Amino acid sequence: MKPYIIEEHGDGLLVFMINRPDKRNAISYEVMDGLEEVLAIAMEDRIKILVITGAGDKAFCSGGDLSAFHSLKTSDAAYEMLSKMSNLLVKLLFLPKPTVALMNGTAVGGGCELASACDFRFASKHIKAGFIQGTLAITTGWGGGTFLSEKLLPANAMKMLMEASLYDAEQLLELGFVQSVFNGDPLENCRLFLNKMLTLEADVLKSYKGLFTNKWTAQNIEERVEQEVRRCAILWEGEAHHQKVSSFLSGK
Repeated sequence: MKPYIIEEHGDGLLVFMINRPDKRNAISYEVMDGLEEVLAIAMEDRIKILVITGAGDKAFCSGGDLSAFHSLKTSDAAYEMLSKMSNLLVKLLFLPKPTVALMNGTAVGGGCELASACDFRFASKHIKAGFIQGTLAITTGWGGGTFLSEKLLPANAMKMLMEASLYDAEQLLELGFVQSVFNGDPLENCRLFLNKMLTLEADVLKSYKGLFTNKWTAQNIEERVEQEVRRCAILWEGEAHHQKVSSFLSGK
């Protein structure tokens, strides 16, 4: 089974689906390759909006695949993986088209970082989401903390990062992390939100997105993400992190 699916719709909608429901749609190196592929397609003139979602209805994305990344023991090894994904999320942030995280299921850790790189976040009413990295004795390492600080009120961003907790859909709406909560078919509800945007010319959407990417460039987002990645890599090497991950994988 291919770990990701890319679908292009005739009205300019491009959909990227993480297709690892048995792994709660965790990010692997193959999924990273898929993100790189879809970001290149999204640059084409015919594409108006990029939507990212997960297969099934249990998980949007559970972050990095711990079973794959647990073998990374040193800060250098961790940095290589973290920087690869953070570079993709910075590209996603700066994509000159509107982007949507269609949160069909629960999002934890790096799954929230992926969602935070998108312009809009829509959540099914049954989901929970949270930046739980702190419970594994690390911080956000893909740029999510930096993205969150740009998109939420400071106190709300700090709360989500420092509590390292899960929040339900209504709490996420109140915090400003999601813009809409839906019940029913994810893509149908996503289209209801996006229909008016999809009627506009791609160049109009691109021009408006540029107002925000210009601001983020001026605020040194890439440099700040790099600092975030390096801080996480240092914590990754710590014994506390390795013990937490071992306990998690053994189900303790």
